[in-house]
This record gives sequence, C-alpha cells and structure tokens, in this order.
Amino acid sequence: METVQNGQQATQPGAVTAFARFVLCGGGVGLASSFAVGALASWIPWVLANALITVVSTLLATELHARFTFGAGERASRRQHAQSAGSAVAAYAVTCVAMLTLQRLVAAPDPMLEQVVYLSASALAGVARFAVLRLFVFARNRSQAAGTLRGARTLPATVVRASAPAGPAELCRAA
Repeated sequence: METVQNGQQATQPGAVTAFARFVLCGGGVGLASSFAVGALASWIPWVLANALITVVSTLLATELHARFTFGAGERASRRQHAQSAGSAVAAYAVTCVAMLTLQRLVAAPDPMLEQVVYLSASALAGVARFAVLRLFVFARNRSQAAGTLRGARTLPATVVRASAPAGPAELCRAA
C-alpha cells in the first residue's frame, strides 16, 4: 500500500514483504542468538543465558523491525520497545518450555538436537511475534504518525477543471 502526503511518498510494505523482512532480520538475530545462548550456557545456567540473550536480541530486533521490516525508517520508540518486550517474554517462555521438555525427555541431548529444538520453538514463537508486531506494535504507530506528524488525512480528491482561466475580478470575489 502506498500513500502520498505533502508531496512525499511513503511506502508501507505488504504482509508478504514484511514477513520476508521479518524472517531476514528476526531470523538472523535469532540464529545468532541460538549460538550465543549455547556458548553462554556453558558458563552460566541455560535459563539465565537465554534470558540475557533474549533481552539483547529483542532490543536489536526491535530496532531492525522498526527501521526496516515494517517500513517506518525510524528508530523504535520506548512504547514500541516495551510492547515488543512483551511479545519477547512470551517467546522466551516458549523456548524455555521446549528446552526444559527436551532435558526431561533426553538425559544428555547433543548440541545439534538442542539447536533443532531451540530453533523450532523460536520459529513457532516468531510467527506469533510477527503477527503481534505487525498488527499492534507498529501498525498503530504508522497511523498515528501519519495523522499527527504530517497533519494530513488521506481523503478522496475531486479535480475540477475550469474551461477558461479566471480573471482577477473573479479571483477576488472567490477569496
């Protein structure tokens, strides 16, 4: 969908484009995070490592989503970071439950199996997170920003053509 306001063209990506960008940005951050969690978990408990990496990766991913994924082109606001953190808490819970379940089912899972389970849980949580970010976190901001920052509303326009240019006397009466 494209809108034109005050002579500037702003593009808002469609759902497919936004999802592709979300997978690229969020997936890249998620993949790096999975390796970081594994590395950090060798020094501290896995749940704590996951929490720390989730905080850092959420901050980074929210910035990427604000600037690139959802077409805002600007830094994420504090409100967007807070709302995004809420969806990240849910994603954190999903990955923790998946990993704790794996540890209950397999006495000593190898690192490859842990990665598969972690990335699968992250992917499931990521799809839900995309919906939340697109429909709530970044959607409201786009509509509010369009109305308050630019002071314009999109209205249908009617073009009227005069058959002859108006003279000075007609223009003065119209004013």
